[in-house]
Amino acid sequence: MQNQKVLILNFGGQYDQLIARRVRECSVYCEVKPYTMTLSEIRAFDPIGIIFTGGPDSVYKENSYHPAEGIFELGIPILGICYGCQLLAHHLGGMVTAAENENAREYGKTLTFYDNSCLLFDGLDEESISWMSHGDYMRKVPDGFRLVARSGKCPNVAICDENRKYYGVQFHPEVNHTENGTTMIRNFLYKVCGAVGDWTMESYMYRCIEEIRSKVGNDKVLLALSGGVDSSVCAALFAEAAGSQLTCVFVDHGLLRKDEGDEVEKAFEKWNINLIRVNAGERFLKKLEGITEPEQKRKIIGEEFIRVFEEEGKKIGRTDYLAQGTIYPDVIESGKENAETIKSHHNVGGLPDFVDFKEIIEPLRLLFKDEVRELGRQLGLPEYMVMRQPFPGPGLAIRVIGEITKEKLDILREADAIFREEIAKAKLEMQMNQYFAVLTNMKSVGVMGDGRTYDWAVALRSVTTEDFMTADWSRIPYEVLDKVSGRIVNEVSHVNRVLYDITSKPPATVEFE
Repeated sequence: MQNQKVLILNFGGQYDQLIARRVRECSVYCEVKPYTMTLSEIRAFDPIGIIFTGGPDSVYKENSYHPAEGIFELGIPILGICYGCQLLAHHLGGMVTAAENENAREYGKTLTFYDNSCLLFDGLDEESISWMSHGDYMRKVPDGFRLVARSGKCPNVAICDENRKYYGVQFHPEVNHTENGTTMIRNFLYKVCGAVGDWTMESYMYRCIEEIRSKVGNDKVLLALSGGVDSSVCAALFAEAAGSQLTCVFVDHGLLRKDEGDEVEKAFEKWNINLIRVNAGERFLKKLEGITEPEQKRKIIGEEFIRVFEEEGKKIGRTDYLAQGTIYPDVIESGKENAETIKSHHNVGGLPDFVDFKEIIEPLRLLFKDEVRELGRQLGLPEYMVMRQPFPGPGLAIRVIGEITKEKLDILREADAIFREEIAKAKLEMQMNQYFAVLTNMKSVGVMGDGRTYDWAVALRSVTTEDFMTADWSRIPYEVLDKVSGRIVNEVSHVNRVLYDITSKPPATVEFE
């Protein structure tokens, strides 16, 4: 049974993924497609509703982005957001122009007044804050539309033609800054489009397992298991579907966090799969001797990962399918529909040269990260795997600044484990999106006992973010930082100073290297 679907046409907006996430959160399946989608492709997609995203263009310019001709004759409900709202006005008889003065332009948090007789705003407060970002202005509203929201500066913040089920808003309901924004999207989905809310991870899991079984039959499947959330959930899904036909190659490059390799093995004990753990730490360390430049570290680790994977693959022999944990943000950001092109086989760092697979199967390629985590729970993965934080492919190699040595890695593992342990004790882990320790390449003078020390400084990093495109440093309580610092300098040899990074992204990045 197919789910109801909503089509999100992307006109270059910065919040396209966020719109999709909001729709999925309302238990309605959706996909983001480029605005160039043809009319026949739209019909074949068979959406119950269409959402036009925002975009940086102006609808009246010569080379601006426009939807397929005839889209307004399909009889499908449409919600236009920002640029999408202006597209509705422009194509249906209204007029959009550049704002003549500052009074017509709106950016940021704006007090907005709503007409609650419009289904889009049904049940909402008559006034609340919305997030504006538009420099163009609907000078003339199309015939058949009425104004249903205004602000202090702009009389036509939202429009609707409820007979044809067309709705347009100049603001962004998908962002958290817009109060009741998700309710507006939910109203469009359920009260306008007639959604029934049939998108759940449980139903997706069962359908996906059956599809994998049908495709794979009795053939063999190979998967590179990194221990991250995506590859682990993908492995669990194939474990349920294919059992002993699945071989997972887990390359432990010696750059993982404390006990992480053992945790990965333990998480898959309940399934009858072939899990090969390759302990290649010494091999990777030898390749990294004397290397200090971050990009060179990444390149060396990526290439060596492929070599190890190739060697194991040759031992395994013929494999029919390659499974990968590509997820939906990768697909959207690529702007392409062919997942095999999208990721260049990201999970293994490149396609091994010894294999000729029938097909690459990517069962997570239409899921967002939060959906992948929920799927992992449905499959029975332990919570420590499901909620594992983002971890760079090169691992601790880019959290040890400068040259990599076993001693430095051991120091960092212990410091990082203490930081994560104290965050968990304080029950703060759900308030942060990523937190970790970094071993700087700086030594400083200290006093421990009655003696002078000259040892390493450890930096702590923690951020909160929605999309990792921007991030703010976490306001960890002082007493927690005090506990972490005290434990690290007392329990970890050769560390006499602990720093806390209070830089947001931008200007900094989340990782140090």
